[in-house]
Amino acid sequence: MPTHQVRVHHLNKGENKESTLYRLEKGWVLRFLLSPSLHSLTVRLFCNHPPDPQTPFDRRTYHELEWKCPTGMRSDLTDIYAELQMLNSGSFNYFFTIDESTCIGQANGQGFFLVEPVLSVGRDEEITMDCLQVQTVITKLLGPFNEWESRLAVARETGYNVIHFTPVQELGISNSAYSIRDQLRFSPVYSTDERNVYTMNDLESLIAKMHKEWRVLSITDLVLNHTSKDSPWLMEHPECAYNCNNSPHLKPAYIIDRIFHYFSQEIAKGKWESQGIPPSVTEEGHLQAMRHVLHNEIFPKHKISEFYKVDVDNVMKEFKKAVDENRSREPNESELKIKQDPEFGRMKSSIDLNHAVYRYNTDRGASETGSQGDQESPSVLNRSERVEKCCESLRDHLEHLNRQKEAEICDHINQAIENFIANARYRFVADYGNRLGQVTIDEPLMHSYFVVPDSHDGGVEKAEQCMLREPQLVMAVNGWVMADDPLRNFAEGSNVYLRRELIAWGDSCKLRYGQKPADCPALWERMRNYAEITARIFHGVRLDNCHSTPVHVAEYMIDVARKVRPDLYVVAELFTGSESLDNLFMNRLGINSLIRESMTAKEAHEQGRLVYRFGGLPVGSFAQPRVRPLVPTVAHALFFDQTHDNPSPVQERSAYDLWPTAALVAMANCAIGSNRGYDQIVPHHIHVVNEERLYAKWGQDLARNENINLSVGINAGKRLLNNLHYELATGGFQEVFVDQLDHEVVAVTRHNPQTHQSVIVIARTAFHHPQNPDDQRIVRSVQVQGIVEEVLFEGCLRQKHGCEYTKDDKTINGLPNYYLEVREHVGLASSQYAFEQSKDNELKEVHIKNLVPGAVVAIKCSLGDRAKEAVLEIRRGMGQFGYMMRSYSGNTTYDDTWDKSNFRGIVSRLSLGDLNRVMYRVDQEERDDKFGFSTYNIPGHGNLCYSGLRGVMSVLGEVRPCNNLGHPLCNNLRHGDWLMDYISNRLKVIGNTLHLGEWFEGMFLHLKKVPRFLIPCYFDAIITGSYIVLREMALQQFSEFVKDGSTFVQALSMGSTQFCGFVRSAKLPLLSPNLDPKPRTEVSMLTNEVEEAPVSMAAGLPHFAAGFWRCWGRDTFIALRGMLLVTGRHSDARFLILAFGGTLRHGLIPNLLSEGKDARYNCRDAIWWWLQAIKSYTMMAPDGEKILNDPVARIFPTDEDPGKFPGKEQPLNTVMQEALAKHMSGLKYRERGAGSKLDADMSDEGFNVEIGVKWPQGYVFGGNIHNCGTWMDKMGSSTKAGNKGQPATPRDGSAVEIVGLCASVVGWLADMHAKGAYPHSGVKYTKENELITFEKWACSIKDNFEKDFYIHKEPKPNEENPELIVRRGIYKDCFNASQFWSNFQLRPNFCVALVVAPELFNVEHAWNSLDVAEKVLLGPLGMKTLDPSDWAYDGDYCVSNDGNDPKLAHGFNYHNGPEWVWPLAYFLRAKLYYASKLNKSRPGILKDTVDFVDKVLCRHYQELMHSPWKSLPELTNSNGTFCADSCRAQAWSDGCILEVLYDLERIETASRPSVVNFQAALVKTQ
Repeated sequence: MPTHQVRVHHLNKGENKESTLYRLEKGWVLRFLLSPSLHSLTVRLFCNHPPDPQTPFDRRTYHELEWKCPTGMRSDLTDIYAELQMLNSGSFNYFFTIDESTCIGQANGQGFFLVEPVLSVGRDEEITMDCLQVQTVITKLLGPFNEWESRLAVARETGYNVIHFTPVQELGISNSAYSIRDQLRFSPVYSTDERNVYTMNDLESLIAKMHKEWRVLSITDLVLNHTSKDSPWLMEHPECAYNCNNSPHLKPAYIIDRIFHYFSQEIAKGKWESQGIPPSVTEEGHLQAMRHVLHNEIFPKHKISEFYKVDVDNVMKEFKKAVDENRSREPNESELKIKQDPEFGRMKSSIDLNHAVYRYNTDRGASETGSQGDQESPSVLNRSERVEKCCESLRDHLEHLNRQKEAEICDHINQAIENFIANARYRFVADYGNRLGQVTIDEPLMHSYFVVPDSHDGGVEKAEQCMLREPQLVMAVNGWVMADDPLRNFAEGSNVYLRRELIAWGDSCKLRYGQKPADCPALWERMRNYAEITARIFHGVRLDNCHSTPVHVAEYMIDVARKVRPDLYVVAELFTGSESLDNLFMNRLGINSLIRESMTAKEAHEQGRLVYRFGGLPVGSFAQPRVRPLVPTVAHALFFDQTHDNPSPVQERSAYDLWPTAALVAMANCAIGSNRGYDQIVPHHIHVVNEERLYAKWGQDLARNENINLSVGINAGKRLLNNLHYELATGGFQEVFVDQLDHEVVAVTRHNPQTHQSVIVIARTAFHHPQNPDDQRIVRSVQVQGIVEEVLFEGCLRQKHGCEYTKDDKTINGLPNYYLEVREHVGLASSQYAFEQSKDNELKEVHIKNLVPGAVVAIKCSLGDRAKEAVLEIRRGMGQFGYMMRSYSGNTTYDDTWDKSNFRGIVSRLSLGDLNRVMYRVDQEERDDKFGFSTYNIPGHGNLCYSGLRGVMSVLGEVRPCNNLGHPLCNNLRHGDWLMDYISNRLKVIGNTLHLGEWFEGMFLHLKKVPRFLIPCYFDAIITGSYIVLREMALQQFSEFVKDGSTFVQALSMGSTQFCGFVRSAKLPLLSPNLDPKPRTEVSMLTNEVEEAPVSMAAGLPHFAAGFWRCWGRDTFIALRGMLLVTGRHSDARFLILAFGGTLRHGLIPNLLSEGKDARYNCRDAIWWWLQAIKSYTMMAPDGEKILNDPVARIFPTDEDPGKFPGKEQPLNTVMQEALAKHMSGLKYRERGAGSKLDADMSDEGFNVEIGVKWPQGYVFGGNIHNCGTWMDKMGSSTKAGNKGQPATPRDGSAVEIVGLCASVVGWLADMHAKGAYPHSGVKYTKENELITFEKWACSIKDNFEKDFYIHKEPKPNEENPELIVRRGIYKDCFNASQFWSNFQLRPNFCVALVVAPELFNVEHAWNSLDVAEKVLLGPLGMKTLDPSDWAYDGDYCVSNDGNDPKLAHGFNYHNGPEWVWPLAYFLRAKLYYASKLNKSRPGILKDTVDFVDKVLCRHYQELMHSPWKSLPELTNSNGTFCADSCRAQAWSDGCILEVLYDLERIETASRPSVVNFQAALVKTQ
């Protein structure tokens, strides 16, 4: 059973995709996903594709699609999807709304997709559109119907499987193949016996026979835009054409047409010879004389402008009458203008009389004749005189308007004359034109634009009189307008006919449908029947004149036809000049293929480019997964070597070019086509109007001129090419490579990605007749990576002498003096054109010899045995990923053995710490291991972001979807084995990943035996398949929340693997040997040493990855809850907590860990984040409270201890208690090693550290103005700007987030003590020698916090420093800071306290402060770190700034403006918490907040998905702009945003913004 293909389409807010082409196949599934721009919105999705086989298609009926959620999450619906199985072929429209509307008029986005028809031949053998080989026949040249089979047999015998018939209906007076007289009647000319008249039924029987017995499909033209001017039904229903009755705007154009008509007749009769215009028009001077006469003698007397002007006298009478009646109304328009008479009578245009009265029946109207001045005229003495003055003023204005209109029409007439002259030049004078010479009645200077009854003949004046009497009989002809908008109907309301801009088809009338069937019932009914009959008989249609057919008409008729034949093949030729417009037509009409012409190429290189553009994937393309993005595509091509509209290639190029051009076209991976006569080397254009001879029949007796067989022309070669094209298409040769060997020789390769067989066709074109037909070109050899099996065929066109072409009177015949010399299935040693030279066992060079003009050679190649076996082994290995890989025979190669050679078996034994090495690790992590590795450098691209597979996956993710085989990565893979060796070797240095490295080594050993052009695609398959399994294995080791989580949740959770790894230059301090379970270990394969290797957490990548800078105390524990606890990595969280606990000194944990040996103790907040992490661990880990008694190996049992390795053991609760006691007691110390070696930028005073608790408030305090002990820790370093040694943000005193963390911890410890889990009830306050219980400490903070930190919205009496308050309704950033003004700064730090210690806050105050923060601090990805109104604010961080501005130099503003991601997470968590508290009193506030949070997180999702680092950044510059100095991946950014999603999932809310499982709805559109 075939596996269904799935195409994934992301919907984007406000996106109109109507000009983007998407192609699908029946049975495929189209899956719609929401892009981040829609995640927070209520999206309703509708499509007019039927939802099931029982529902018929109706273009105007839309079915609502149901959203489904693939995860177990209630909150994060970023993965919701809707699916639609492709059941019908055709074009389908989807749209979506975001306002809960069901109306397409309210659509926020829309698009189309095409579903290809399922075609079949013979006994229902299905074939694709790429298999089609079409031959066009001009039906009228097939002769009597009973002779059709013998003439059509030519197509069958030469390998065509589709015959395109020009219209088979009765033709009109011109006998043009496209001017149909009766759309519903099989042409009677095909019936030679009146007693046996053939009908459409007979034709249907023949078509059915061709389909079943010949295995040949049939298509014909659908001509909807015009009908022959002698169509009887048109006389019965003249309303079906554009005529002077239903389209009065054509009246002036008709008069101009008659002027030119009679002027041409007068020239033919010699009337104007005296003025330099003889009947024989042959030179430019004659044309100039025509121009003079037309301008000066002809047109002035006919007064065309009268059709547009007003009768001033009549208007004045009506004006006076209106004045007498005191009529007046304020006009809608500011200017008085001429209103065109809808019937276009002479001098019948009008004005808005009420407007005229309003404007001119006033004193100011009388004051200035012809103006609208504001000054009253003192000379106006009475009413009568005033009215007269007003009339004079209006008359002047009307005459002015008439003059304007006359000038406008004069411009149109001038253009009409110029177009008339240009047409006459082409027909009679120009070398590039027809050069007809004599002007006659039948060959006028320019053909008429209108069909006129004979009774109207007799001059321009009579024509006008008859037009007025019988306007419905004056009908406009059809044609086309060069460079016109194809979406505009040029016959409606335009000046195309007036200005003579139409290239007219004088034998056909343009049909006037209106907008709907009710507008012209007779026409719609006739053409509907025509479409139905056509679809009943034929397998496909060619939409004739498609770009000029009204789109809504073509839509209707194609829909009608598809109801008759659901798998109708629709092809068209478009001349829009725009690919987007072509796509629009294809989307609206469901066109399956566009006709493309090789004759447009002017040289061989361009012809090769066309083959590549219209023909398939590049050779060596990446294997695309079954489920993959829906990507835009180019229109499917029906690629002709010659269409029936093209002149003969013998005329345009040379006879020698027919065979090589046909060969190149046949190698295109698309439908191909040709015109009857091409293969027979007919040296002239077989004209659709003028040709009357018949096609030759298929027969062996060439003595009869009416017969042809394989020996004629290139018939034999064309059969070979058509058969080859069919075999390549059905055989899966989907990949194409075009190689321009020189300016005439093109080589085209078709490759089968399954069997890796190739066919190479080398053709020498002849765009000009060769001076020496026997010239033997030496060209560059063709390299074959494998073996040459055989020469499939080779040959060239030869010329016979003594044989001249004579045009046969009855049968269309070709050049007899050319014949094709061709051989099939030739061994390479016997080839006339090619020989082989080996470079090695697997690489061959095919040298080309004797390649004369018109020569073609086709070679079949395949892989050598060594490469074949290697490919099979690779496929077996990839089968271990779970792919159903297939062998050359089609059998599956899945390997389910579970030993050390099996990929899944190996990976199942890897820990998350091991997976960090396999998948991630930045350059510095890799270098610090001292194994000689760094991140891989791709020449021309740069270093990969990761050494592990994620690094190369980031590049492959960009390269694969667009098949960018020219990318530097692909070049690197083709040119050498370096990347393969790098991947396997770096894994083999560690015992934990040794087997995996060996597995890759084994796979790559096979890959190295594969031809180099195939290496990128197989490398991608190996790496992508293995990465998917590795990622899957990683996720399986996470918590249920992650395993059941959304893509967003899982992507953030992978950050846990990304940041947490073992780096030898940044080890954790040794843990207690008494821990159970033990921490992970690693074995170095270089030393065979086993070492303890618990993971540490990198603060950010790539800057904080290894050595001294990797492990930051505060960063680790800010990130720990999200990165390790939410993800379920409790053991790793436990080891980090205990490891840092072992470094406690001075009541603090280190700012920078440095393995504990060189730890730096200069931050005040890390200890509180550590204690908060312990609290979180006890609440989230199974039996989490047990950690409080876990042994900690204390490196520094006392503050002055030089360090013990291994450390002295203490239970964790003792270590915690010491930290709390030290704070309560207070402590001042100087950093060890203080001085420039420790910190080159810090001032001497900055090394002095102070911590303590301010009592009775209970606030933790510390620091001084010379150091920065919180996370806002930027130290100035610019001597030039004068900020060196100055902290940008000292935040000494009591920082708000530390106060919150302290309250959270001591409150929790009070509870732990009460339940017996923590042995201590409090700490001693040494000043009073009083035991301060944790409960009392917590209460003290709570009792004082609001009054000390909240700045009320309105001023309060005795308010502290009111002059420093800039923002109200917020919480202070600090309390009792030395720089007292900094207390009042708005920063996002209070959000931390809001989340960790909500008991401190008044709920209303908290909500108000969050509102202010949202308005002032919220950025796209992060929170501004300072109020933009603050003098110190600057949102753009640049470390390299070496200017004189102290607030910016050397990135001094690191925390004074740039937008950090992790504080935004606390802001969002606070919003959710307090909204849930307020929801009872303010119903709906929680849902609104959830909507808001979703909207904000959309941007983080987008950033995460698109970042090559697959992480969120540390920070952004102002308004979310990229910051080059930020870490591209930051642990606390990922971890804290993951916490938001974790909180969202636990919030009780009645509904979500994106509702799933909508109730199905039907929507009707007009």
